Amino acid sequence: MNGLLKEIESRRAFRGISDSPIEAEVQDRILTAATYAPSCSNKQPWRFIVANNDDARQKVQDGLLGGNYWAKKAPLFVLAATKPDLDCNLKENREYALFDVGQAVMSLQYQAVHEGLVVHPMAGFKDEELKKLFNIPDDYVLITVIAIAHPGDDTELSDKHKELEHSARTRFAREQVIALNQWKFEK
Repeated sequence: MNGLLKEIESRRAFRGISDSPIEAEVQDRILTAATYAPSCSNKQPWRFIVANNDDARQKVQDGLLGGNYWAKKAPLFVLAATKPDLDCNLKENREYALFDVGQAVMSLQYQAVHEGLVVHPMAGFKDEELKKLFNIPDDYVLITVIAIAHPGDDTELSDKHKELEHSARTRFAREQVIALNQWKFEK
C-alpha cells in the first residue's frame, strides 16, 4: 500500500529462520526501540527478559509448545511480562498495562524488521514453566515470547508452515474492523 512505512508493510511472522547470531549492537537497538514506546502516564509497565545465551535459550526452547518447533533455532528470545499495578489504575477493570506492553512489543518488531530480521511473537508456550525457569513472580503476566532471528529457509518447516510462509498476507476487509463515527459491527 503506497505510503505505509516499509517496516509496517513487510512485517510478517515468518517461521523460516536462521540460527546465525544477532550482533550485540542490533540487539541493543531492538530493545531500546521497545523502551521508547508510549505508555499511560509514562509508567512503562513492560518488563523484558532477553534470552541470548545458551542456558537461557534452552529454557525458552524447553518451554515452547510443539507448534513452535521452528523457533528453537532462534538466537534471541525476548519474554514480555507485566503486572496491572505497574500501569495506570483505570476504572472498569481496563488492564492498560497489557496495551502498553503491546505497544512496546510492536516498537521492538518494527525495529527488528528495519534491521532485516524475522520477529515472531508467540502465544504457544508453557506459561507457568517459563515463569519458574526465569524467576518471574506469580503476580506478573507473561504475555508473549518473541523469537528474533535472521531470515532462513523453509526446509525444516512442516508442510502447513511452508504453505503459510509463502502465502499472501491476508487481512480482514477494512469495513470489518473500522467503522466511521459509530459502532457498526456484529455484537
